[in-house]
Amino acid sequence: MNILFFGPNGSGKGTQGTILKDKYTLPHIESGAIFRENISKGTELGARAKEYIDRGELVPDEITIPMILDRLKQSDCQSGWLLDGFPRNKTQAIKLGESLKEADMAIDIVVEIILDCEIAKNRIMGRRLCVNDNNNPNNIYINAIKPDGDRCRVCGGELKVRADDQDEAAINKRHAIYYDAEDGTLASAYYFKDLATMEGSIKYIILDGQPGVKEVSDELVSKL
Repeated sequence: MNILFFGPNGSGKGTQGTILKDKYTLPHIESGAIFRENISKGTELGARAKEYIDRGELVPDEITIPMILDRLKQSDCQSGWLLDGFPRNKTQAIKLGESLKEADMAIDIVVEIILDCEIAKNRIMGRRLCVNDNNNPNNIYINAIKPDGDRCRVCGGELKVRADDQDEAAINKRHAIYYDAEDGTLASAYYFKDLATMEGSIKYIILDGQPGVKEVSDELVSKL
């Protein structure tokens, strides 16, 4: 079961990916982690990617896609994988699909979590981290996990705020890229949605990201 995952920052995509990883024993592969791994190991592709990163430039698809394919060919991916964070535009979607086909691999399922942009932003800015355990869920904008004042709802510990969670300009920039259905990430999702409609070889699953984590995960598992 090879799964491609789409969803804006704040939609719970990472949480749902972790749930699928644990339930189906699938490696959860994130594009950013692939870059870091290749650079830290000093691979040829990693060295080439680092040159672009050090110059503040985007790493070209000719480097990114081979790195992703190398990761998907590793032994832990033989029974399936969950790819998150790539592609980010329609051109990358087309190139990824072609490269997977050449490597005798295929995407079985595409999951898209839909969530209003403002709700997604509020969820990011509402996150609070417990000093005792960062995994304790606390969010001032989600009633189900709203903290008790400035204390963790789980253990009563002190809550902290991540600086990047409060950078509204940066959040807006990331969301502008994601929600762009012409040139952004949604355009790549819709490319696979069209393939699912025309060819039927891909199953395209749409999830409402507004309910709680359990409700969303239950719906996702039921649709797989």
